Amino acid sequence: MTDAAARRTRLRSRTGGPSDDRDRLLEHLLGWALVVVLAMLTTRLGIL
Repeated sequence: MTDAAARRTRLRSRTGGPSDDRDRLLEHLLGWALVVVLAMLTTRLGIL
């Protein structure tokens, strides 16, 4: 495959979905929120 054909393939594979950077930030924040909620539950229930 030539360089030009590889570039066309990469450009064509985009579907117009959401940006990856923004999704990573949201996923990171939601992950930390889950950690905090689990920590609160374990301390409130006296598990830890």
